[in-house]
Amino acid sequence: MVQSIEPNIADLANGWLKSYKLPYKLEQESVNAEIDKALSDYYSKNGGVGGNRVDAKLLLQDKNQNWYPILIEYKGYKDSLVKLDANHQVENRTAKSEPHLKNINSFAVNGAVHYANALLHHTSYTDIIAIGMTGYKDERGNIQHQIGVYYVSKNNLGAGQKVDDYSDFSFLKKENFDAFIEKVKTLSLPQEELDRLKEQKERDIDSSLRKLNHDIYENEKGLGENDRVYLVAASIIATLGIPGKVPVLDKSDLKSQTFIGGRDGDILISRIKAFLEEKKLPPEKKDLIIRTLSNTLLTENINKVDEKGESQLYRVFTKIVDDLGIYYKIGLTTDFTGKLFNEMYGWLGFSQDKLNDVVLTPAYVASLLVKLARVNKDSFVWDFATGSAGLLVAAMNEMLIDAKNTITSPDELAQKEIKIKAEQLLGLELLSSVYMLAILNMILMGDGSSNILNKDSMLDFDGNYGFGAVDSKFPADAFVLNPPYSANGNGMNFVERALGMMHKGYASIIIQNSAGSGKAKDYCKRILEKHTLIASIKMPIDIFIGKSSVQTNIYVFRVNEKHQPDEMVKFIDFSNDGYTRTNRKKATNNLKDTDQAKERYEEVINLVRFGKSKLNIFTEREYYEGTIDPKNGADWNQTAPVDSKPTLDDFKKTISDYLAWEVSSILKNQNTDGLGK
Repeated sequence: MVQSIEPNIADLANGWLKSYKLPYKLEQESVNAEIDKALSDYYSKNGGVGGNRVDAKLLLQDKNQNWYPILIEYKGYKDSLVKLDANHQVENRTAKSEPHLKNINSFAVNGAVHYANALLHHTSYTDIIAIGMTGYKDERGNIQHQIGVYYVSKNNLGAGQKVDDYSDFSFLKKENFDAFIEKVKTLSLPQEELDRLKEQKERDIDSSLRKLNHDIYENEKGLGENDRVYLVAASIIATLGIPGKVPVLDKSDLKSQTFIGGRDGDILISRIKAFLEEKKLPPEKKDLIIRTLSNTLLTENINKVDEKGESQLYRVFTKIVDDLGIYYKIGLTTDFTGKLFNEMYGWLGFSQDKLNDVVLTPAYVASLLVKLARVNKDSFVWDFATGSAGLLVAAMNEMLIDAKNTITSPDELAQKEIKIKAEQLLGLELLSSVYMLAILNMILMGDGSSNILNKDSMLDFDGNYGFGAVDSKFPADAFVLNPPYSANGNGMNFVERALGMMHKGYASIIIQNSAGSGKAKDYCKRILEKHTLIASIKMPIDIFIGKSSVQTNIYVFRVNEKHQPDEMVKFIDFSNDGYTRTNRKKATNNLKDTDQAKERYEEVINLVRFGKSKLNIFTEREYYEGTIDPKNGADWNQTAPVDSKPTLDDFKKTISDYLAWEVSSILKNQNTDGLGK
């Protein structure tokens, strides 16, 4: 058995750090109050993950005045540096997406990366260096050591990336640290790996949301339906923080006091005000958010202190931050509050019909709609039934990706990103509880909340910006929509109104397919008098499994160009989109790619844009080009015609089958005759 020499390793490493004259501190000493407190709370809650703790901490600053926490963990055994998974990533999660405690405890890098994620979760730091060091004594009694240096950031979703190979810690010396950080900043995971990590994190979100849902529902009584939504929104906003300006609200900041101004609700509202002020939200929007959240946060019952000395607000805040904090802190580009709402919609007092109206669009369908509407960095995108803003989040992501791929000037790119978020997105949502989720979603995605409006898009909206340039028309050239199906024409009234306010561009909507086969006949005819139907895509029946079971189609339009009788419409049967869906409550993944799903979605986009030449996975039975009668309005859901005329091959097969049967009968009779003799 190899004997642990951890004290020797620690002495060696700490000797280096002292010789570099770094402001380093060991576990028992203070580095930074925020870091110390976050780790201390984490140890207390999780028992130091089996007794395992960070061995040394530093807080170093680069030439740009940015601070970087450095976490170091020692293991005094051979082959205990790092454990990677099949994708060559630090293996800190099990197949069930739970912490891999054995690896975290046994491997130095895994432990350091684990605690770096705790800092991502509980502090305002977004870039952390995790270092693992191991060693053993060789046959001559000399210490042989290994070092693993990993970068943990919200940009790599907390996965950790190896920086380089190092034989000591001299890369931390003042004269070397800037060059080290420059190297760190060049690290980037391949898009494929980021997508894989994102999918895994999104599955983890689903699990955590279910846990939170159950916990609050079972244990926190007296909260109204909307109150629960507002509590989640308030807790998340208060814990976002702005480095150097607005500190992250920690649960220890809530004192469960009873005097006005010192209650937990007062503290939350104060921190939210500071955050929104620093984000420079328009005063009207800021006042609306504060007023809405105050109605819940400042009530007497939620601030009342129980026999344990805790308010209900303190308990709920703690649950939300502990269960969800890591996901919104690492900057996931996902419809986070869409997922949140799909878990919480059961809390809201809607009738069954209204539940169908507020079912949110899955992220991969939202992305499809955005691409079918040809959204790019210069698009101006609006949505007349925003929900949790999932479609606008998808549009913003597409616009930002296009900007990064096409703009080479860092300064120009930064300005473009600001403009996209502040000026190129507009959404309308009537339901106040859902509207608050839309606001939260866009704040989480990067402040694109300025023009999310709590208005009736059919009655109260005049086409102008809601904030900022309120006297100017929003120059929409891309429209995306998943309307409430109980609205007039299954929601085609929204389509007619939105397209009628646009001068150019494209639109894509997902809607109950009866809208295109007669239910919205008059709307469809009026729409085609001014706009062109490009494509009709039949979607899988189970796309909203567990929430709704209506058959939907996606319709794609070219705006402000009258539909001509000879216009060829692309009809696509997308019933098999490559995904298998289940609705099992305890499943870790209810959506599985079982038949080239990603490739199928890409092909649909290309077929709509370029036509039959892009057929690859699909066949001509699933893709058909034909015309519609613009004056009909009920012929939008066509399928490829079936040719019933027999071919020569059909004739040959029939004759072949008949002859085979005839010969078989003759032989059978001969055998029977032989037996009778």
